[in-house]
Amino acid sequence: MSRVRRGGFSLIELAITLVIIAVLAAGLLVPLVNQIASRKTSVTDKVLQDVKDALIGYASGNGRLPCPATDTSNGLESFAPGGSAANGNCTSFYGFVPAVTLSVNPVDDQGYAIDGWGSAQNRVRYAVSNRTINGVANPFTSTGGMRNATIGSLAGATLFYVCASGAGVLAGTNCGTALTLTSTAPVVVWSVGANAADGGASMDEAQNPNPNGGSADVLFVSHSISDSTGSVFDDVVTWIGVSTLISKMITAGQLP
Repeated sequence: MSRVRRGGFSLIELAITLVIIAVLAAGLLVPLVNQIASRKTSVTDKVLQDVKDALIGYASGNGRLPCPATDTSNGLESFAPGGSAANGNCTSFYGFVPAVTLSVNPVDDQGYAIDGWGSAQNRVRYAVSNRTINGVANPFTSTGGMRNATIGSLAGATLFYVCASGAGVLAGTNCGTALTLTSTAPVVVWSVGANAADGGASMDEAQNPNPNGGSADVLFVSHSISDSTGSVFDDVVTWIGVSTLISKMITAGQLP
């Protein structure tokens, strides 16, 4: 008499089924992860554009750019002791977007603008040039400072550099042999991206101030996102060119 096979899977069949499910799940997971990352990057792009618009609007209405917020100013611009809008002396010229001062969103529970990743380390960062121009100290953060420095001097000034790579730069000086994307940016706004917790370790990310340190000087790096081993880069960097700022200030009656 032949045996009647009971219903159900054998161990081999079950193992094969699990392998197939795992392969299918992995195939679905990678596109999903990529979609989530792409969505967060798109949100971040929008946030950074809103910040730039708010900065130009603020300058157009106040005749100056705001100081960066510090990690203790709760989203408000921060002046050094004795500093004020009159002299533009900021606590630091590298810090966070002063979201409360600018009335921009979204913000975290302490008033700091946040990017698409939204963690405590993902506060949007902001740097403003404090270069003396035509004898005027802190022309971009002092009331009337840009007017006093004059349009011609502002337009001809070398300010922040944004380079396409950290390889080949002359530290703290210029882009060196790296491609120069701009050398006349009075404002740089950036997100440190998905790896904000440690800020990244590549030479490119090290040019942008981040939770892990980074260099706070006239050099920044911006290029497309890369996950290559040893050269990971997920910062999202943008800037306002001096010609754009001048144009908006002229339209608002703040210049000449």
